[in-house]
Amino acid sequence: MWTRSRRLLGLAAFIGMLGSAGAVKGLLAQSELERIQIDVGEFTFDALVAGPVDGPLVFLLHGFPQSSFEWRHQLPVLASMGFRAVAPDQRGYSPGARPAAVEAYATTNMVADVVGMADALGRETFHVVGHDWGAAVAWFTGLVHPDRVESLVPMSVPHPFAFSEALSNPEGEQAQMSGYMEMFRSDGAEEAFLANDAAMLRGIYGGAGLTAAETDQYVDLLSQPGALTSALNWYRAMNLQGGGMAMTPISMPTMFIWSTGDTALGREGAEGTAKFIEGPYRFEIIEDVSHWVPEEAADAVNGLLREHFKPFAP
Repeated sequence: MWTRSRRLLGLAAFIGMLGSAGAVKGLLAQSELERIQIDVGEFTFDALVAGPVDGPLVFLLHGFPQSSFEWRHQLPVLASMGFRAVAPDQRGYSPGARPAAVEAYATTNMVADVVGMADALGRETFHVVGHDWGAAVAWFTGLVHPDRVESLVPMSVPHPFAFSEALSNPEGEQAQMSGYMEMFRSDGAEEAFLANDAAMLRGIYGGAGLTAAETDQYVDLLSQPGALTSALNWYRAMNLQGGGMAMTPISMPTMFIWSTGDTALGREGAEGTAKFIEGPYRFEIIEDVSHWVPEEAADAVNGLLREHFKPFAP
């Protein structure tokens, strides 16, 4: 069962969260975002939500090194269309869902978390939007639970088989792009990210054009005890083949969004995704935008989401 654990986040609260004058623009539309908690087994997930409680359910899954805050520009858009938009802080990011063992962050568990949250919210079917690691979880949720996933909108990360195929060439573009993962998996990664007032983390957010106040939202969360280790354990437990999960082809309506300025995910995997899709498929390219599309290209992403979700709107 889910419970409302915090008050509605009003205009003043969001001004405090976002800080800059430019960020204040549009806050009226975001003033009805709400914080809830969702209990799934032994874990409690924090989530940002918007929209009518009885609206069709859409999960928005964040990536690394982010949180539900990544979707602050998209939640109000889906809510305005009548959807119940739920952006959870995923396993390791929610203080109440932060197990210590590396194997706890296997993809199988991430998929189970999404399905468990849907069960807790009393929903048999749902849509999944995801970015970065959230996109990987979205893909695998569609592969394992096609009877429950109505549609998919992964961003940046291609179909896992297309990504694995692109990565398998040691001389290829994707292998070069993914070199950073070895550092992320290393024993000293946490210290490196948090050294000098989290300078490395702050550099990632600064590259996405985030303000200091927006950056602090992420840094504060990942500075909590065990949070960054848990987030990095996603990489340490990574299995591109799904860890033995029984999978079926992607048959539900799917829109994959990729950006040409992404330095982590290359064109080969993005374009190769189509051959692994059996259902209605749309491939959208956002030009000259980096990896951080939901925040850096919020208007473009919101327009695409409106188009994708229009046929499903209540």
